[in-house]
Amino acid sequence: MQIVEPVTMITDYALAAVTAVLAALLIRVARRHQQLSIWLWATAFLATALASLTGGTYHGFSLVLSDTGKAILWKGAVYSIGIASFLMLSGTILASVPRAVGKWLLGAAALQLAAYAVWMMTHDDFLYVIYDYAPAMVAVLVLQGFAAHTRRDPSAPWIIAGVLVSFGAAGIQQSGFDIHQHFNHNDLYHIVQMGAVYLLYRGACLSRDRWGAT
Repeated sequence: MQIVEPVTMITDYALAAVTAVLAALLIRVARRHQQLSIWLWATAFLATALASLTGGTYHGFSLVLSDTGKAILWKGAVYSIGIASFLMLSGTILASVPRAVGKWLLGAAALQLAAYAVWMMTHDDFLYVIYDYAPAMVAVLVLQGFAAHTRRDPSAPWIIAGVLVSFGAAGIQQSGFDIHQHFNHNDLYHIVQMGAVYLLYRGACLSRDRWGAT
């Protein structure tokens, strides 16, 4: 069986494995502290792991997959990323602002997810994934910046750093920059994104719900 992009497949699978392990660790933290925001982050990590798993399979086995099989895998990847960004933003909202403000922000996030889901039914370019992901992560940055400024929230430095590294990874992916003919921009994106996921994990562990506040 011929593998088309072996390094891209391996790095995608590695990202999936790392993210799944961190998701399992987050679930343990969420159970211990009983924080909905941490549960949302853990679920976001599971969605990210699924996106990497399906994306790696798509890249690795595209020559032997049917058109229907490739379409299912790709749609699975892009929708999983959209769900992950929504869950990350939702977890940040719960941990950053009181319920009175947060419910409106959650409504806006849900509308964005719905619009993305409809749009991606007829579009496949990964650029649209970035268009959905970037505003959500900018919102995470703003919310965590607010939390850091007003409460010195311990999760904020980690999450802010994770988002910034993730932006750097996305920039690499879109740039087309290749280190080597057998290590392309997608491969480097996956490696850098592993660092971003770890930083986000450290921040998510420190997340605490604010929806009891007024």
